[in-house]
Amino acid sequence: MLRSFPLKNVSPWLAVVALAAVACVSLVAQQSAAPPPPRKPRPAPTNLQVLPKTMSGDEVHDVMHKWEADLGADCSSCHTADPKNLAPNGKPRLNFADDSKPEKQTARLMFQMTEAINAQYVSKVENSGAPVTCGTCHRGHLGAQPFMPPAEKDHEKPAAPPVQAR
Repeated sequence: MLRSFPLKNVSPWLAVVALAAVACVSLVAQQSAAPPPPRKPRPAPTNLQVLPKTMSGDEVHDVMHKWEADLGADCSSCHTADPKNLAPNGKPRLNFADDSKPEKQTARLMFQMTEAINAQYVSKVENSGAPVTCGTCHRGHLGAQPFMPPAEKDHEKPAAPPVQAR
């Protein structure tokens, strides 16, 4: 059963404020449910030498971020800053096509090495599991991390039963 609410004692201004609050909450709920605007695709990459030339800018970006995580690096580890091309924040943008940093050549070489290991060895081992990646050796560091076997656990001998006094 629906009860009526007596509105004769409610101030008109209070009713207007309440209605405005309901409208604001409704509007915020609608806006937060809206999907974000579509992101503009990244430009096509140039100067790809070891990655497939058919990769899109977004695909190359995804690969680079995976390598960053595996190496604990950032884009400027391999890519040079272009002081003539400033971003809106005033900092130089990176010139991704430039090959002047030796680290970029090292990254290409290491990529070719992991691809060869996966194709020539890992793929030939039945149930070999995950392929070799940068993270296999680097584990989040620019330099490869040496393997440290876990310390041997002391195998404790069972405690001798307590000697009972006679």
